[in-house]
Amino acid sequence: MEIPETRYTKTEDGVHIAYQVMGEGPIDFVYAAPWVTHLEYRWELPEYATYLRRIASFTRLILFDRRGLGLSDPIDPEHLPDLETRMVDLGAVMDAVGSDRAVVYGASESGSLATLFAASHPERTSALVLHGSFPSGSWEPDAPWGYTTEYFAERLDMIDRAWGTEEYVRWEFPTFTDERLIRWMASYLRRSASPGAVIAWDRMDYETDVRDVLGAIHVPTLILHREEDAPEANRYLAEHIPGAHHVALPGREHVPYVGDQDAVLRQIEAFVRSIRDEAAELDRVLATVLFTDIVDSTAQAAKVGDVAWTKIRADHDAIVRAQLARYRGREIKTMGDGFLATFDGPARGVRCAEAIANAVQTLGIEIRAGVHTGEVAIEEADIAGLGVAIGARVGAKAGASEVLVSQTVKDLVAGSGLTFEDAGEHELKGVPERWRLYRVVS
Repeated sequence: MEIPETRYTKTEDGVHIAYQVMGEGPIDFVYAAPWVTHLEYRWELPEYATYLRRIASFTRLILFDRRGLGLSDPIDPEHLPDLETRMVDLGAVMDAVGSDRAVVYGASESGSLATLFAASHPERTSALVLHGSFPSGSWEPDAPWGYTTEYFAERLDMIDRAWGTEEYVRWEFPTFTDERLIRWMASYLRRSASPGAVIAWDRMDYETDVRDVLGAIHVPTLILHREEDAPEANRYLAEHIPGAHHVALPGREHVPYVGDQDAVLRQIEAFVRSIRDEAAELDRVLATVLFTDIVDSTAQAAKVGDVAWTKIRADHDAIVRAQLARYRGREIKTMGDGFLATFDGPARGVRCAEAIANAVQTLGIEIRAGVHTGEVAIEEADIAGLGVAIGARVGAKAGASEVLVSQTVKDLVAGSGLTFEDAGEHELKGVPERWRLYRVVS
């Protein structure tokens, strides 16, 4: 097979994403390659080319460079795309190649992107493959796989000082012993991204945590890694994704196409073939839930009278619906003086809540809002489940013109530019355990 042609798709916000398609297999397979990427230079390494061609022999393989990397449009390192934006970009590439549904394959850092996409869009995800991935970036007592503060500082210093050199490759990939591979990798890193961009990417990955969404994945999932490569992280993924199949292969190589790639490919091919003919009709999905409510509506209505209040309510509803359209929210229903809406990404839900809270003040009223990301059950035009209950309780805790979010939302919007302040731990009526909430401040 020849090297595939590089083409571009343009996102809704005007960014060009480079992609390639290879193979004519019966199932689409999207490879969200890890860390930094360069669509065309990867084919210069025989091992990488063999790896990709083998996948394309039993799938239609879809490859892409994330915005800001490789052949896609460069972007400001100070305004990198958050996880939600990268998820939308993945969907845009699928749209460009006419893929309604695909196996999504995330390796290392891109596992978070693949995880969130599979949980949020099961209707577009045939299956999920995670290779040597991590559910969170920073070290905690219950996340021993994460980078410690000291190591992360050392890592950023090394990137700043030696990015794209053979010295850096030997430091980052201590298992590499082939001088040809080391030289190629040094050039690949330089072509893929600048040191400043990589530092910004690493800071964002360090702050990202998808542990709270693992239970909402309901597509067939393969957790694959080498035995000595992040075993704790991969066991955690396997234990918290319902029904996940976990395979630990001999070795310590982190890079899939280095070492015994044939063992890796046999597992992927067997898994893909096993789910190829399955048509999983799923009625549960990860969603961001927004609840809004007019503060002191009864008192306000009594103060202004029925006629005036009817006009205010109509104007309020128009404002809410306009903002939902702007941020691609889906109105589920109105409840009393409030709205229930869903979004496929948490940052849009939070920004929509902020916009509504600011806009309705022109009517002389204030709203409270709560945002939570969790699993919901689709019931025709309505939604139900614990995720809905939590969103309602978070909203009920908010004050006038205040937007409160759950810890899950805060963890998922790292890199979005949103900032929060701790609003403390709370008991949410009818919801197990205590929940830490955060107040949106910008």
